[in-house]
Amino acid sequence: GTGGSNGAGMRFATEAADPENVGLEVARAFLEPVKRRFPKITYSDLWVLAAYVGIEHTGGPVIEFHPGRTDHQDESYWGGMSYGRLPAAEKYLGDGVDKEGRVVGWEGLSNHVRYEVFYRMGFSDQEIVALLCGGHVYGRCHPKASGYAGPWVEHPTMFSNEYATDMIEDEWRLVDNSDTWLDAQGAAELRPAPGKRQYVNKKPDEEDKDEPNQMMLVSDMILAWDPGFRSHLEQYADDEELLKEDFGKAFKKLTELGCGF
Repeated sequence: GTGGSNGAGMRFATEAADPENVGLEVARAFLEPVKRRFPKITYSDLWVLAAYVGIEHTGGPVIEFHPGRTDHQDESYWGGMSYGRLPAAEKYLGDGVDKEGRVVGWEGLSNHVRYEVFYRMGFSDQEIVALLCGGHVYGRCHPKASGYAGPWVEHPTMFSNEYATDMIEDEWRLVDNSDTWLDAQGAAELRPAPGKRQYVNKKPDEEDKDEPNQMMLVSDMILAWDPGFRSHLEQYADDEELLKEDFGKAFKKLTELGCGF
């Protein structure tokens, strides 16, 4: 009931349809040939092992793998559960921004991430920041999946503390699908789908500074706005090795929740 990797429930339609899981079917399909070649490994172990290998291969921490996860055999495990257990990028937000450019209602979103998601699973503020700083350095958002658009960092296939440093050092502006000025700047990839909002490292009428196109979700930006998160964000922006160590510990904890190890 706390979350974690045991069960591999995304193999079933209900959990796969969680809005926060959209797009992960691509990654699951990618691992199917491995599962066919090594049928004795559970999906739960395979997905976690693949994550560990990918993180290590891209310069991240070396995480000791502990096998023994079991797979759900059907959807009966879902009884009493519901969507909303994963972090939502814009939950509890209002309209407009304050004088500092923060979306109105960001405090509610911060409470959602802290209390409704991570504290429920036993994570501290430091571990929350480590997970986001280490996890969101990889990949990008896809409008056809989540509705959000673009990469968090310039080099989204290598581990670094770029997410933390850029969040603090760069200027971020809230945009939505109507901000077509992004297209003229060669940043159309940062324009989210209708109904979605995100922050970008661009400004209207700004001369080309040869900056890479980058975005942050509102649920990312709370790390800079919430004092309880900000202190840890600053530490990781200053010390990549510290982030590497702390992310490895926090990710291992996340992937072993509910496993009985």
